[in-house]
Amino acid sequence: MNLPETAKLQEIYGETEISGARFKNLADNFSKIYGQDKAEYFTAPGRTEIIGNHTDHNGGKVIAGSINLDTIGAAYPNGTQVIRITSEGYRDEIVVDLTKLSKSNYKKGTAALVAGMMEGAQKNGFETGGFDAYVSTNVIAAAGVSSSASFEMLICTIIDYFFNESKMSFNDYAKVGQYAENVYWDKASGMMDQMACAVGGPVLFDFADRDNLKYSKLDFSFGKFGYRLVIVNTGKGHADLSQEYSEIPGEMKAVAKVLGVELLHETNVDALLEHCNEIEDDRAVLRALHFFGETSRVEDAADAIHHILVFVPGSFREDADGDAGFDLFNSGKDGFQSLFDILTIQKQAMQIVHPVGKKRISFHFFLCNITGTDRAATVGKYNVKVASVITNIKDWCVFWDIFFTDYRDLGSGFPQNKFKNCLDNTKRADLFCSR
Repeated sequence: MNLPETAKLQEIYGETEISGARFKNLADNFSKIYGQDKAEYFTAPGRTEIIGNHTDHNGGKVIAGSINLDTIGAAYPNGTQVIRITSEGYRDEIVVDLTKLSKSNYKKGTAALVAGMMEGAQKNGFETGGFDAYVSTNVIAAAGVSSSASFEMLICTIIDYFFNESKMSFNDYAKVGQYAENVYWDKASGMMDQMACAVGGPVLFDFADRDNLKYSKLDFSFGKFGYRLVIVNTGKGHADLSQEYSEIPGEMKAVAKVLGVELLHETNVDALLEHCNEIEDDRAVLRALHFFGETSRVEDAADAIHHILVFVPGSFREDADGDAGFDLFNSGKDGFQSLFDILTIQKQAMQIVHPVGKKRISFHFFLCNITGTDRAATVGKYNVKVASVITNIKDWCVFWDIFFTDYRDLGSGFPQNKFKNCLDNTKRADLFCSR
């Protein structure tokens, strides 16, 4: 039986021993149960909602991220109209006949979910077909990391690869999963879970346009700041809370209707406050307030991520005239040029914070569309001294260096007592850049 390439496992998991054993177990069981002598391998991660709770179903914004727990599968077409799936740890095989798709035939459980996905795919213009699959997951169930959406995206990937030439978009995947949950599970879910599992990595989602969801990848990791997301397996499910979950979007949409729109993203908190006396359900008002507040928090968080601190190793030095500066390690002759290459930004202000010693002392550099002849006026405006001028980086760029002191003569633009107040360690320092 063929197995995934070691290089691919290294790329996805950062190791090959544990992941290789997982897929070897997958292949062995797939071959044993279904008698197939070859397989294709698939994976879909779980997800965590970072910020933006219960906003997607009303067209709001969410920051979510995939996690390093995933659902994996070995699968291959079987030439019939029947889907057969064995899920590790579950007693019963999942069997779905594509010629008998209906909610009356598949009333509950994972079989209903798969049947709903196949019907959703067909309704959205995609092909389906019979296949065999052996599935295993380490995504913890009922822990808020979307084990069901992870499974859904795995199945979407399988039918996309085998029957649709990989032409389905992530948006298509999410619609298929949402259809199955809404129609076959009677769960009024949005598309955030599915999109987060499908896209992968930390992502900013805007759900205002359901047919053309906007999303952008974010350069963010808890690990960069010494934090880890910890998941606690409580062993308690939430299958009996579908009604409670469905009431949240329902009440928000009821408020939107009073405000003359379909979804809350089409209005604002001012309109809500103006008409709140017309809404009889206080809890619905609170949930609408939550929507506006949470969406605003997502926007603030996304803005903060764009200005996150970035580690740049280097060392401080003094020029022959006593002016302080910064050299990047292994940057070659032109340290400033390398600094711009690393930051890859243009025409925007940056703040650089140096955390060495007891005091946090900062200096700034700015990228501008100015020429050398404008230097004097610009220096006077920002009260800084030009340390170096960088050219030929698409635009004229200026690197300004504020020396490491506690106080400055803002009138002249030159720091006072710059030598006396230099940082304690000038031989080795780290630069943190806010971008």
